[in-house]
Amino acid sequence: MDGRIDLITLISLVVAVVAIWKLRSVLGRRTGDDEARIERVRAQQQARERAGAQDKVVTLPRRDVEEPGPARAEQATLSDAEARLKAFASDPAVERGLLAILRATPAFDPDHFLTGAKQAYEMIVTAFAEGNRKLLKDLLSREVLEGFSAAIADREKRGEQIDQSFVGINRADIVEADLKNGVAQITVKFVSQLISATRDRSGEVIHGDAQRIKEVTDIWSFAREVASRNPNWRLVATQSPN
Repeated sequence: MDGRIDLITLISLVVAVVAIWKLRSVLGRRTGDDEARIERVRAQQQARERAGAQDKVVTLPRRDVEEPGPARAEQATLSDAEARLKAFASDPAVERGLLAILRATPAFDPDHFLTGAKQAYEMIVTAFAEGNRKLLKDLLSREVLEGFSAAIADREKRGEQIDQSFVGINRADIVEADLKNGVAQITVKFVSQLISATRDRSGEVIHGDAQRIKEVTDIWSFAREVASRNPNWRLVATQSPN
């Protein structure tokens, strides 16, 4: 080798350069098919991304139907309560009275009232027999308390004592209901069973029977101010059945 490039070597270099240039031009150029294929790949990738995003989205329910507001719900509740009142009304007058009380105090429930009235009846009858004025004070109106207290005082003065066992209540029916001057009043007829005997100072039974169950009927009226925050009803009147 004397530093000169022979003709064969030169021709080989030219051929190699031309071959490389053609190869690069072919590899570096995108055909119409290539472009279409790339677009399809991009479209498929975008579709997969959208599908993945939708999987993470919680679809909220449509509100095509308007939900009842508080006023509408309260109205529906009141209507249901009015319908249930008919089961506790012995006649149209009682039904009108109960409806008036319900509309003045929407929380009024006749079933709940009767449950409380039964409990109050048993407590009052028992407290009267025992002479428990403190308990009676919380359950009676002032006028009724005065009458009960006077009867207890007379009994104590005579040295008499009542032995009583409360057996139970057979029936408790609403027979009157009224709303007047902001005061609701409901009258209940109780039919109960008691074992009761009154003894004198010497312990002898002078009234009743300590061994026999007796059926007793009482008609009591309970009242409360509808605007009062105190939910308790008080006994305001008593009467004997006709």
